[in-house]
Amino acid sequence: MIQNRLLETAVREFGRKGLDGASTRGIAKAAGTAMSSITYHYGGKEGLYLAAADYIVSQMDDGVSIEGGSRPKTPDEARLAIHKAFAGFIDKLAGPRSEAWAPFIVREQMNPTAAFDRLWAGPMGRNLGTLVTLVRIATGAPDDAAARLAVVTLFGQVIVIRAARAMCGRLLGGPLDDPDFIPSFKARIAANTDAVLDRLISEQGQS
Repeated sequence: MIQNRLLETAVREFGRKGLDGASTRGIAKAAGTAMSSITYHYGGKEGLYLAAADYIVSQMDDGVSIEGGSRPKTPDEARLAIHKAFAGFIDKLAGPRSEAWAPFIVREQMNPTAAFDRLWAGPMGRNLGTLVTLVRIATGAPDDAAARLAVVTLFGQVIVIRAARAMCGRLLGGPLDDPDFIPSFKARIAANTDAVLDRLISEQGQS
């Protein structure tokens, strides 16, 4: 569809150049459409930028979600759900589609605009909120503060393979698309996750 091609082009161009650096003329040309279509559908560059954020959200919705099904009731069920969620995040971040929208999201992380509110209102905010609940169930953490801090640290070690891809490749001495990398990375993340959760459980016993 022409509309999808335009939005995919906008995501790529805004990710590379930012809102100020990208031009509607350049986006329209790269998408093979007329500038008038941008004005008609989105009102201008700012409207297209917000639509690009909405398009990214739709791509997220098409992938990982940890909200479906009944909520885990036991610590073991919650821990398993956390592991499944992070394994899914890794698959999504390592996939080809995330390569296009990751630069856009990183720009919004560094200098948030109204587009970040739209990103947060999608799976990003919902899934992180669900993870906080799962961590509390898995560890018995009595308040959100400890669980939220744990989720920030756990999620941070996953997104590094996309947000700091060049650094990871240089440090590891090889490409991250090596077929042996993702299974090894998942195993390390799972071990780290268990260590963080076990530490939180230990802290509850010390309080």
